[in-house]
Amino acid sequence: MNFSELTVCLRACGPALVMERGSAWRGLLPAGNRITDRSASKIFMALLCLLAATTGLTSGKKEWVKLADCRYVEDRYNDGDSFHVLSGTNEFIVRLYFVDAPETNLRYPERTREQSEYFGVTLDQTMKAGAEADKAVRETLREPFGVWTRWAGAAGRSKDHRYYGMVEVNGKDLGELLVSRGLARTKGVSVSLPRGEKARAEFDKLRQLESEAKTKRAGIWAHSAPPAEESPVK
Repeated sequence: MNFSELTVCLRACGPALVMERGSAWRGLLPAGNRITDRSASKIFMALLCLLAATTGLTSGKKEWVKLADCRYVEDRYNDGDSFHVLSGTNEFIVRLYFVDAPETNLRYPERTREQSEYFGVTLDQTMKAGAEADKAVRETLREPFGVWTRWAGAAGRSKDHRYYGMVEVNGKDLGELLVSRGLARTKGVSVSLPRGEKARAEFDKLRQLESEAKTKRAGIWAHSAPPAEESPVK
């Protein structure tokens, strides 16, 4: 975690994490110095986040952090797998692990062309599917949602902080929802999941969902040429 990532952690953790005031940590404070207002409580939570971050720096391992009550932020550069979110007072970009949604334009022509070849559709159909994925994310994230992140930086040309993460909405993973609807493919950076599951297990699950979406001709797969039928053996 670099200084920039640590700053985001400090800004996000205070308002996003929930801890009941009382015996869990009150005993850590000197007598007569109990936290009594919301501002001081946020400062204390930020210090806890700092402790967790520095522990990660020492061990060389990035730990998962759960940000609750996140909000989707409209931005013209949002798409199906990368979009702005607000956690407390901090705004940053989440790039989904494991999945790749179609591009919405030709800003990166080679990437859009590669996706087009993968799905077996035209460039225009790829970009239309990308717009559908973007719309699906906006509609799915109308209500507050959770973000799991390790504050691992995701390369991008935006000036805003961009980090890999996994989004949970109503107990479901957003990446899995997109793949099952034929609005994303199984591809991208992987990591062991927050609750301990291995990356391979998640990839296997996503590939199965992708196969089912392809069979059902859901989303972008509706425009993909079906596999040629084999001629009967004579």
